[in-house]
Amino acid sequence: MASAQAAPAVGEAGRKIALRRKGEDGLEVVLAGRWRLDGELPSAAAVATELDAVLRRLTFDAAALEDWDSGLLTFLAGVLEACAGRGIAVDQAGLPEGVRRLLAMAGAVPEQKVPQRAGPAPTLAARVGAATLELIHGAPAMLRFLGEITLSFMRLFAGRARFRARDLWLEVEQVGPRALPIVSVISFLVGLILAYLGADQLKLVGAQIFIADLVAIGMVREVGALMTGIIIAGRTGAAFAAQLGTMQVNEEIDALRTLGLPPVDFLVLPRMLALMLMVPLLTLYSGFVGMAAGLAVSVTIFDISFFEYYNETLRALELKHFWVGLSKGTVYGAMVAFAGCLRGMQCGRSAEAVGEAATSAVVTGILLITIAASVMTIVYYQLDI
Repeated sequence: MASAQAAPAVGEAGRKIALRRKGEDGLEVVLAGRWRLDGELPSAAAVATELDAVLRRLTFDAAALEDWDSGLLTFLAGVLEACAGRGIAVDQAGLPEGVRRLLAMAGAVPEQKVPQRAGPAPTLAARVGAATLELIHGAPAMLRFLGEITLSFMRLFAGRARFRARDLWLEVEQVGPRALPIVSVISFLVGLILAYLGADQLKLVGAQIFIADLVAIGMVREVGALMTGIIIAGRTGAAFAAQLGTMQVNEEIDALRTLGLPPVDFLVLPRMLALMLMVPLLTLYSGFVGMAAGLAVSVTIFDISFFEYYNETLRALELKHFWVGLSKGTVYGAMVAFAGCLRGMQCGRSAEAVGEAATSAVVTGILLITIAASVMTIVYYQLDI
């Protein structure tokens, strides 16, 4: 029978830990006293230095252990890691049951691998190439998502779309009435800018009265819809991406699929409908706020009476200008919802991925708005609308 040989005590005057050789291939760690973080604790390195002499087995004796907290667990985790690196078997039977249970729980959770950002910054050519490849690889995914949305709208028209009506009205409130303050401020300032820019040129020929034409047509037909779309892209598109991205991280979208609920119907369709309904109304509101700003500038700075400005605005505006602005607002709303929901559904399963999805949603939404604005302006010009 192997006899135990005493080894030098380690730690605070030997009161907390001692090492004993057990036979030729074993080492026993004797734990005693109070092991808490508020006191001086031995280091696991004290045991690790003795492990090189151990061939097969490490055991523990905690009969004299009085009190412990996570300080003991940290010490034991270091010892177990050192043993694992040397291929030494560890017998935890001598440890208290609570310690064994916590060590087992800690060992059951794998260590998370966080991607490291290392290496030099990529060159301009590398960034351009990466962006081009991302666009090429992302185009099929965008088309596939567009097809899913199209099928969802077909189910809506057939009365088979599965979503809650209260979700739609909640989204309408979020993207409509709650966006009025920022839309009001931006539209008023843009109206002021248009009025001043126009007046600077029109005063050269004494035609300041046509400030009303410039502001009215510009805000109702083009600028109101464009500014509203950009505001909504930054405010709502990013929110959509963050919401859906967080649901991806929490596996809520996978749960919907498991329950047999199409995520596009349940999550994307209400958001699409809300923006397509509210952005045209916000565009119309933006046009009136911009005209009010032009009126303020004309009356207070350029000595144009209220009735002159009002009559000139009525003369300049036609019904087709309103329809053009409303149609552009509808398309811009659809573009923002598409970009936000697309990036949210494509989001990875980490907090960093949610932030990237929100950023990408804003960039994609503004890009789609710009492309749609250019195409629609050319089409309306060719059709003389």
